[in-house]
Amino acid sequence: MLYRCFAFLVAGLFMGMQLLCQEIKKDTIYLMNGNVINEMVLDTSLGAVTINHPSKINKKLHFENDQLYSVHYHTGIRQQYYVQDTVRGNWFTREEMWLFMKGERDAKKGFKARGALIGSGVAGLVGGLTGTFFAPIAPYGYMALSGITKVRIRHHTVSNPNYLESDAYILGYERVARQKRRTQSLLGGTAGLILGYVLYAALHQYYPETINVGFSK
Repeated sequence: MLYRCFAFLVAGLFMGMQLLCQEIKKDTIYLMNGNVINEMVLDTSLGAVTINHPSKINKKLHFENDQLYSVHYHTGIRQQYYVQDTVRGNWFTREEMWLFMKGERDAKKGFKARGALIGSGVAGLVGGLTGTFFAPIAPYGYMALSGITKVRIRHHTVSNPNYLESDAYILGYERVARQKRRTQSLLGGTAGLILGYVLYAALHQYYPETINVGFSK
């Protein structure tokens, strides 16, 4: 009995050490879209980096070199993929691109486009309540404007206040923030528009004649 307990203890320690080694040996892949993946690099041939899918067993992910900023291997080696090249549209220096990606990452984590969601929802609802074919102009016009108006960067969403001194960081943050605004505006505006049309169909017969701008009763 004592021998079995000892054997189980040794086996458990061995498995624990294996898992610990696997965790330590994970590489860090920095993507151009600001995402960071911690996973062992399996292959770097044919102009791409191959890793196991972090959440799906027996599935692999392939990232082409153009999608990569750099790979930091567990051995301490760093492979840089991003190179400033205006011909390819890579206007930033390597340091500027790093800050641009930091801005993207912070915006993904911290920027909330609730105002765009609510505002477009209200615009869609008001447009739908008119019951006209022109009703979608209100919510989708709101969506278009939400992508060009100034982005307010809240300090609590910034991982390092010093980053705000960099134009590259601000541009990266604003890029993702505007994408979020457009996405939330699309969702809110569509939902509001549908609800508005439903309410119009149910209630338009009770509209006063002076505000009945939709279909005939």
